[in-house]
Amino acid sequence: MIRPPAVAGRFYSDDPARLQETVDSLLAPSFREQSDDKKIRARACMVPHAGYMYSGAVAGKVFRRIEIPSRVILAGPRHYPRGAPMAIVSEGAWQTPLGFAPIDSPLAKKIARACMLLREDQVAHSAEHSLELQLPILQRLAPAFSFVPIVIASVSYEHLESLGRAFAEVLRSERDPVLLVASSDMNHYESDAVTRVKDRKAIDRILALDPRGLYDTVRNEEISMCGYGAAVAALIAARELGATHSELLRYATSGDVNGDLSEVVGYAGIVIP
Repeated sequence: MIRPPAVAGRFYSDDPARLQETVDSLLAPSFREQSDDKKIRARACMVPHAGYMYSGAVAGKVFRRIEIPSRVILAGPRHYPRGAPMAIVSEGAWQTPLGFAPIDSPLAKKIARACMLLREDQVAHSAEHSLELQLPILQRLAPAFSFVPIVIASVSYEHLESLGRAFAEVLRSERDPVLLVASSDMNHYESDAVTRVKDRKAIDRILALDPRGLYDTVRNEEISMCGYGAAVAALIAARELGATHSELLRYATSGDVNGDLSEVVGYAGIVIP
């Protein structure tokens, strides 16, 4: 089954040439980065998923600094109350204006067997943008890549722990590298000052590789981090795979782009080697 793009023309251009130009600009290194060492081999990363105008620079900073293998797991939030709370798709391809991104069926099926909480569900993915926003960037960096799409609603920590351990189990068994990408924006629609304070609390838990701490902090501090479930699962997997640290590559808010500091969304780009 082919999934057509749900947010082309809104979150990013639906014109292939213009989209390619935009993505390439997001991936262009800054002058300072020209002297950086070789790319980071990451176990996992976290990138935002707002329109490219707002969060593309943060996502681009992460993706241009890491090695992109031929297979990627994309996990993000299910923003709309439709479909299974933990939904995977294991067949077909997703279309963007830059072409088709095939689903890695063998990898998806292995993950689904390892985590019985996942449900095969096209509906949960049909209008969701959190994973789609990553595809054009990956298509420019690794044209032959395949991926596994997973979206997560608000679920218990125990369910996220089950998913994270399943990720680790499957990735440990793979001979070739697989990148785990957690798609998440940070705090939503509060002032820039409040958002930066709240986001720092969540980011500190991610940098400490503390999945339980992230889960509790987001909920107790009322941080509207939409993809915290994916981030928690990614942290659990990364720790089980031997990760010992993570790095914040870039942080910004929508106020940095449009100048409106009264009501912003935060964006963080984090790599877990």
